[in-house]
Amino acid sequence: MTKPPLTLYLAAPRGFCAGVDRAIKIVEMALHKWGAPVFVRHEIVHNKVVVDTLREKGAVFVETLDQVPNDRPVIFSAHGVPKAVPAEARRRDMVFVDATCPLVSKVHIEAERHHANGLQMVMIGHAGHPETLGTMGQLPPGEVLLVETVDDVAGLEPRDADKLAFITQTTLSVDDTAHIVAALKARFPAIVGPHKEDICYATTNRQEAVKAMAPDCDAMLVVGAPNSSNSQRLVEVGTRAGCPYAQLVQRASDIDWRALDGIRSVGVTAGASAPEVLVNEVIDAFRARYDVTAQLVETAVETVEFKVPRVLREPA
Repeated sequence: MTKPPLTLYLAAPRGFCAGVDRAIKIVEMALHKWGAPVFVRHEIVHNKVVVDTLREKGAVFVETLDQVPNDRPVIFSAHGVPKAVPAEARRRDMVFVDATCPLVSKVHIEAERHHANGLQMVMIGHAGHPETLGTMGQLPPGEVLLVETVDDVAGLEPRDADKLAFITQTTLSVDDTAHIVAALKARFPAIVGPHKEDICYATTNRQEAVKAMAPDCDAMLVVGAPNSSNSQRLVEVGTRAGCPYAQLVQRASDIDWRALDGIRSVGVTAGASAPEVLVNEVIDAFRARYDVTAQLVETAVETVEFKVPRVLREPA
C-alpha cells in the first residue's frame, strides 16, 4: 500500500542544552568515582528516560536529604536548590556535588547582589517548580515575591515600590515574560532588571526555531516530559505561532495518530532535557506510516559547553 506523503520539519536547535548535558555527566562521573549508589536530590533533569537510565546505572533519586545516608555522595539537580540544602549537607559532613545549571546559578547570584543592595526581589516563575523554589530559597523568607502572570503584578505589595528588582525562571516563554516585565515596569518605574536576560539561551533558541516552522506545519510534536517547563512552553509557542495542533509526547508510543489524521506536514522539536534518541524514535514512527521528506529548520547554532565541578575531575 502506498504511504501518504508527509513533510517533516525538524527544529534546530532542539533537545539537550549544555546545562542538561553537564548535569547528566556529573551523575555518570560521580558513579564512576564513588561507585553505586550515588544519591540525587530530585530528578537530575525532567525526563523519565534519562532518569531511568541513570537509575539502572546506580543513581538513587530522592526528594530530601533525610533519605540520603551520610556516607554516600549526593548530587543536587540541574534546577538548583535553596541555600538551606547545601548548608544542611555541610552540617552533616556529607559529600555533595552541585549540578545546578550555571545559568540558573547566575540568577541566584543576581538575587543575592540585589538583596545586598537593599532591594526586594520580584521573581517571574511558576509556583512550585524546583527552579523557582531553589531561586527563592537563596534569600530569607519574604525577600522574593513571586508573579506568574500579568494579573499577578497588580496584586504585588512590596515593602518599598522604589526599591525593587526582578529576576526570572530560565525556562519561561520569552513572549509571556516580556508582557509581565512590561507590566512590572509600568507599575514600578524604578524596578531594576537583570544585567543580561535571565531566560537562558537554550530556551530562547528552541522557541525561535518553533516560531520559524510553526506557520508551515499542520501539526507539531514536542518531545519532552509533562513536568518539563521548557517543553510545555514549546507547545504553547507553537500554537501561538500559527500551528493548528501541538502535542507534547514523551516518546513515539504517546503519539495520538487519530489527531494527526489527514495531515501533510509535521514539525518536531524537543525540550532541553529530552535525548535525541527519543526524537529519532518519533521520526522512525512517522517513516513507518508516511513517505517522509525531512527538512531542517535551523535558526541558531549552539556551541556552549559547561565544565563539570572540580571534585569530579580529581582522582578518588
